[in-house]
Amino acid sequence: MARRRAQEEDDDDEAEESVEQVFEGREVPGWREQVTARALAVSALLGAMFSVIVMKLNLTTGIIPSLNVSAGLLGFFLLTSWTKLLAQAGFTGVMPFTRQENTVVQTCVVACSGIAFSGGFGSYMFAMSERISEQSGETWDPHNIKNPGLGWMIGFLFIVSFLGLFSVVPLRKIMIIDYKLIYPSGTATAHLINSFHTPQGAKLAKRQVKTLGKFFAGSFAWGFFQWFYTAGEGCGFMSFPTLGLEAYRQKFFFDFSATYVGVGMICPYLVNASVLLGGVVSWGIMWPLIEQKKGDWYPADLKPSSLRGIVGYRVRGMMSEPTLPISGGGGESLPAAEETFDDRRRTELFLKDQIPNTLALSAYLVIAVVSIATVPHIFHQLRWYHVAASYVIAPVLAFCNAYGCGLTDWSLATTYGKLAIFTVGAWAAASDPDGSGSGGIIAGLAACGVMIGIVSTASDLTQDFKTGYMTLASPRSMFVSQVIGTAMGCVVAPSVFWLFYNAFRDIGLPGSEYPSPNALVYRNMAILGVQGLGSLPRHCLHLCIAFFAAAIAINLARDLAGARAAAYIPLPMAMAIPFYLGPYFGIDMCIGSLVRLVWDRLDPARAKAFARPVASGLICGDGIWTVPQSVLALAGVKPPICMKFLSRTANAKALMCHTLLPHK
Repeated sequence: MARRRAQEEDDDDEAEESVEQVFEGREVPGWREQVTARALAVSALLGAMFSVIVMKLNLTTGIIPSLNVSAGLLGFFLLTSWTKLLAQAGFTGVMPFTRQENTVVQTCVVACSGIAFSGGFGSYMFAMSERISEQSGETWDPHNIKNPGLGWMIGFLFIVSFLGLFSVVPLRKIMIIDYKLIYPSGTATAHLINSFHTPQGAKLAKRQVKTLGKFFAGSFAWGFFQWFYTAGEGCGFMSFPTLGLEAYRQKFFFDFSATYVGVGMICPYLVNASVLLGGVVSWGIMWPLIEQKKGDWYPADLKPSSLRGIVGYRVRGMMSEPTLPISGGGGESLPAAEETFDDRRRTELFLKDQIPNTLALSAYLVIAVVSIATVPHIFHQLRWYHVAASYVIAPVLAFCNAYGCGLTDWSLATTYGKLAIFTVGAWAAASDPDGSGSGGIIAGLAACGVMIGIVSTASDLTQDFKTGYMTLASPRSMFVSQVIGTAMGCVVAPSVFWLFYNAFRDIGLPGSEYPSPNALVYRNMAILGVQGLGSLPRHCLHLCIAFFAAAIAINLARDLAGARAAAYIPLPMAMAIPFYLGPYFGIDMCIGSLVRLVWDRLDPARAKAFARPVASGLICGDGIWTVPQSVLALAGVKPPICMKFLSRTANAKALMCHTLLPHK
């Protein structure tokens, strides 16, 4: 018995060392058999669902966890169920469901939902609107406003979202095979998909899907239950002063959000702790101290949302945190490892279905020419030479972003977009014929969209190439599914945003359910690029420089410290997020971390297998509830109850007024 168990353990170790030997007897389908109609149908369904989730996260805090694993898991469940149903119905000749087809679904879904983020609906695109302009305190100028419109948003995304795909195709071999970049999310997703398609992995996947379904239903039901108590502003569980009324005024409370509890279970402990620490530093210490300087450092009679008041400090505090890649060395500097059977097999298949470089370069040039001619018609403040300059620089930045993403799993697409805001915005304002700088804000924001559209999709495609490399999916099927998913996203994402925009009339307003904080941040950055630093309140620039230096010092300390010490040094980028929003969602995330920590201690094996399905169920259920919530809002159906909390003094006054009022 002991000898048999030892033999089984040796077999398991050998199987773990060589994944491809497990699948050696299975034929790898051609790339056309990988991109099937059923895979695209499932991708469209999941892409729409994930777009709603990403849009909700975009318009609340802007923190969006990786959904690759959830896409792979749900794709496996739906297509496995589909093939079994057809077989039970007596259909013959049903194609077997392969891991390559599973990879196509995951790629297409992530490409579709990724447009909900890179499309700028919670940042640069919504920042152009009149609603966000009013909050910035600027003088109203029609040349600096472009309100959302479904037609022009879809057209703009189709023009700018495909260039990034063609820009990195010639570099795929260098990134994946020569440099052997890790691409952590792509690698993790590949391992998961490979495990699903083994007999043992399929059993575990069924249990994971069942768990995800339970928590999906519970999260959806909780969202529905909360809705009944939100009949007015500041009503409902999301305004529950769990830590007291004074703490609630400083945004310290638990808002019962299943979404961010789930996000906290997925994100590393250090990220969640850093978010909460940033909330304590800003809303617990800095903002109360700066508010005492009202009338001295900034005028006391400004609008609450004015950039020249305390909002200016908050936005600059948030902007001053640089995102620095974690140093780990490039793939070429790593010691050369002995080539394994898996390496040889994967390299052979990866180089088999080539995408001609001439095709990629020609397509890039054609789309660039079309874009240079059409984008200025959508944004008349942007000149053709602004767009042309962006397309000359973009491939270099796309390579840098894809390379950095391969090392650290962090995409710096928004950082490159912010660079475009300042440079193109200032350029457009300086070249204005009448010298007024009119239109520089829209020009900067539009250039930001052009840059993010290219740089973001480039890193996404390279990440998917890594997943395809490890699952033996053809590069052609990866590229085609990415193109199809991007095309889906260019229609689905604007449609989802249009639904939100029309259903929730207060979207983008401070204190609303969907405040879209990043939109105001991007608008203020564009204003700063045009007006210069003189528009900021007193000492704002000094604080900005101090936080910028502190962020660089903290990142440097993290890089120089050992792995054990770095685990206790906070992340400046994560600390920056609550500077504007407040720490309430950080409390949600830390509760998710606490659940995960206790689970890891009590049952580490089950936690490792089921924590992500539980978190995904919480996120998906709460996110999908927004669809019927939007339909109810559009139909004019309002919640019946307002649950609000008052102090003892306010309650006594309310009771006194109630007794003094005449009763019928």
